[in-house]
Amino acid sequence: MSYERYLAICKPLHYSTLMNPRLCLQLAVGSWLNGCLAPAIFLLFLSQLKFCGPNKIDHFYCDTIALMDLSCSDTHQVILLDFILACVFTLPPFLLTLTSYVCIITTILRIPSTTGRQKAFSTFSSHLIVVTVFYGTIIIIHLLPKSDTLRELNKVVSLCYTVLIPPVNPLIYSLRNKEVKAALSKAIRKCGFHKTMQRF
Repeated sequence: MSYERYLAICKPLHYSTLMNPRLCLQLAVGSWLNGCLAPAIFLLFLSQLKFCGPNKIDHFYCDTIALMDLSCSDTHQVILLDFILACVFTLPPFLLTLTSYVCIITTILRIPSTTGRQKAFSTFSSHLIVVTVFYGTIIIIHLLPKSDTLRELNKVVSLCYTVLIPPVNPLIYSLRNKEVKAALSKAIRKCGFHKTMQRF
């Protein structure tokens, strides 16, 4: 997504030739492989642990970090592996995204008209919000040290990036679409009118 925004803003005349279906497929497949490989490696190591204590997980769902707390094996290597995998699979995409945003912002600042700058900024601001929330939550979960004081925060944050972000993504991206805005405002008015009628 950040590469697509970079091409749309920084290289608009080359957009249609560079962002072709083959490249889109390669980017999608690369993202899926990246998203499947890290958990597969981690689960392989997690399956080697022994579990002999209580079987109640102190979490909203079966999170890997909460699962490690139940193990009676030494989990230091698995925690180190979790940190390494988070660095290897999270930091490069984050840095590439950050680099594309720096290029986008410098390009936007060079646009002479205020209207042009606002229009260019609005095309990638929604993506910036989603990426910031997504990477922020992942960094809090996997890269901050594991401590009892952060346990409750980790629960809420992990719930945020697994339950909240996926359904909110399409909504944030589509709010720039005029038809979606019109349908949303119509639904809100209808809902408000319906509640007003129920009072009488």
